[in-house]
Amino acid sequence: MSDRLPPLTALRAFDAAARHMSFAKAAEELNVTPAALSFQIKSLEDHLGHPLFRRLNRAVELTEAGKALAPGAVEGFTSLKAAWAATRRLQDNTSLTVTAGPALTAKWLAPRLYDFARAHPEIDLRFSATLRNMDLERDDVDVAIRFGYGGDDGLYCLPVRKEWLTPVMTPELAAEFTTPESLREAPLIHDDSIAFLKPPADWPTWFRAVGVEFTPTHGAHFSNADHAIDAAVAGVGVALGRRAMIIKDMMEGRLVAPFKTAIETKGRFRFLCLPGAENRPQVAAFRDWFVAEIEKTAHISDEFTIVPVEDVSST
Repeated sequence: MSDRLPPLTALRAFDAAARHMSFAKAAEELNVTPAALSFQIKSLEDHLGHPLFRRLNRAVELTEAGKALAPGAVEGFTSLKAAWAATRRLQDNTSLTVTAGPALTAKWLAPRLYDFARAHPEIDLRFSATLRNMDLERDDVDVAIRFGYGGDDGLYCLPVRKEWLTPVMTPELAAEFTTPESLREAPLIHDDSIAFLKPPADWPTWFRAVGVEFTPTHGAHFSNADHAIDAAVAGVGVALGRRAMIIKDMMEGRLVAPFKTAIETKGRFRFLCLPGAENRPQVAAFRDWFVAEIEKTAHISDEFTIVPVEDVSST
């Protein structure tokens, strides 16, 4: 048995057949005839000196040798495809794929993208609005914008401003609930998407920050931050809104923040990409634009007394 690796075409045929457990389906995937695929697998078996499949009447199954080879073949071709995609991206200075959470995309990114597109007509920008953990080497994504604590080892990471939260409501509700104490009788809206934050950045924490001991037992709960803010805009109630999610509605008058106390979380947004990718022209352009857009509204924070959540935590 030779230690020399067999031809890549033979391994590719085996990988497809092992995944489908069908020579016909594997041949269809690879756009070859079943006879050609069978020939490639037979050449691989000859190279190994052992059969990889048991040929049954209308099916195939892996032998012990085939079972030993299949996981490595899958992993190898997956890694090879990822490396090839990453290499192609390095040569591409005209397209940019960004992933961000649905709430940030809806409430912050989408309303501002016209300015970026106008300034950089040469960049073909694509967005993937998801909270799924993305592998920047394998998922054909150039930039990820994520909120939380970090844990971004092995990536280029640019942290931006920490997030703070404050009650927001329509002007009509603000005329009805004029003091922090009065919010004990208000319909409160809860954003459960940040329930993972420790210490918690929730209504009881904000009430403690303004000297009111109150633990709400009522109110509407939303799993997405943008849905919570949309409910507040519709007049459903008072939301404890994050800066990034409320800033546009505040500036355009749909929401007001009458109580100038905010609680600051330990979580923050981070701009992430593979090491070295930050120097690619389209990535650098998007990073610089992203930071500049955040700084445009940084002065809003000066209107508030911002209290770190750990200073008013119940634990």
